[in-house]
Amino acid sequence: MTTTSTNSGGPKARTGGEGGARRRGKGSPGLASERREHLVRLAAELFAEKGFQATTVRNIADEAGILSGSLYHHFDSKESIVDEILSGFFEEIMSAYRAVIDEGKEPRETIAGLVRIAFGTLEPHRAAITVMQNDWNYLKDMERFAYLTRAEDEVEKMWVSTIKAGQEQDVFRPDIDPKLTYRMIRDTVWVAVRWFKPGGRLNPQGLAEHYLKVMFDGINTH
Repeated sequence: MTTTSTNSGGPKARTGGEGGARRRGKGSPGLASERREHLVRLAAELFAEKGFQATTVRNIADEAGILSGSLYHHFDSKESIVDEILSGFFEEIMSAYRAVIDEGKEPRETIAGLVRIAFGTLEPHRAAITVMQNDWNYLKDMERFAYLTRAEDEVEKMWVSTIKAGQEQDVFRPDIDPKLTYRMIRDTVWVAVRWFKPGGRLNPQGLAEHYLKVMFDGINTH
């Protein structure tokens, strides 16, 4: 491969033409965005594996094969990285939850829809869910992550109000506590991220259907 001096104005210094140079240049917005997304994915895996607090900027940089200082060209801190991971997850799941609620279906169908959405996040948002489980108490006390608590409260209201509506319509048992029931369902779904393996016998959709069968019909034969 032939190299040329950066001071050379000859053709070899402009291999690929000016358009190609612009597309591949360091200042290319597309390339910068790709690098940023790549760093977010690497960091997400490290946060999930080691925990957010235990993962350092140096760890992320080493995993990416760059110097620690280079990471700061894309993010001002590791908090900014995890913020991007979690905010993306919450924006997606909250939008999906609201859409189910807005459909106005009967309570059992609504709960089933919420469960399917939750299980559907296990694969694409595995890292975000793991970070939530491991570092929730640490992150939620930071001002920039105040949206975590707001989102948690909104989601709880969605589920609890749906369960109460089901009780009022004689669809769900009247002797269960709606808030406790929601929290048990929530924790059961999210903890599945620890043992669910993509490519296994059941995909997230199959897992959701199995869970709904057990939740609604129980394990007794009659």
